[in-house]
Amino acid sequence: MQKKLIRYFIYSAGLLLLTTGAAKIISACGRVRILQTPDPVLAISLQNLFWVVGSLELAVALVCFFAKRVRLQVGLVAWLATNFVFYRLGLFWIGYHKPCSCLGNLTDALHIPPQIANTVMKIILGYLLIGSYATLFWLWRQKRKPPPSTPSTDATA
Repeated sequence: MQKKLIRYFIYSAGLLLLTTGAAKIISACGRVRILQTPDPVLAISLQNLFWVVGSLELAVALVCFFAKRVRLQVGLVAWLATNFVFYRLGLFWIGYHKPCSCLGNLTDALHIPPQIANTVMKIILGYLLIGSYATLFWLWRQKRKPPPSTPSTDATA
């Protein structure tokens, strides 16, 4: 049962990262002026940030869909989610209180209010973070378990 749940988590994480990564790449292809403004934490243009982060999300999504090593898949999701948490902590630390532009201008095109998109992205981040670390912890515990004992075939009485 756990393997099925882990597989579900990996594929759902891949789908979420594919969606958010594609949204960033699509936004980065735009020509709106806001894409040239510097990111408040990393001080590079939002357009360049969307290219880099969107590409990373797409790469991790591909690993989730096509790699065979579960620890690699889940480890990359955990790594990416952890980086997103640190980015959000950076926003908080500098006193930035506007909604995160995590999906670029795609939210405008879909008429999604920025605050709702920000809340949805926080929920997705929580899912990826908790799911990946819980899975890594479970895999670690399984590796540490002693193998099940086999019945003795010794016929001595």
